[in-house]
Amino acid sequence: MVESRCGLLCSECKWKEIMKCGGCKAIKKPFWGPKCVIKNCCEERGKEHCGQCERFPCKQLHEFIFDPATKSEDDRIERLAQWAQDN
Repeated sequence: MVESRCGLLCSECKWKEIMKCGGCKAIKKPFWGPKCVIKNCCEERGKEHCGQCERFPCKQLHEFIFDPATKSEDDRIERLAQWAQDN
C-alpha cells in the first residue's frame, strides 16, 4: 500500500499522531515547513509517488531521503520500486 510520495512509511512515523498529520497524499502543506520538494514534484508530474516517475530514482529524491546521521537512504528506493510494480 502506497503511504507517501517519497517512500516513507507514514504508518510508522512518530509524528503522525502528535502533529495530526494525514500524510503527504492528504495534506496541502507539510507541518515541518512551507513546502516539500518531493510532494510538489510528484503532484506537478501527476504521480502518486516517485516510483512512478520516468526519472526514478532522481538526484533530488536521493538528496531528500539521505540521512546524514546514519549515512543511509533506509529502504525507500526499494519500497518505491515495489509500489510501482504493485500498481
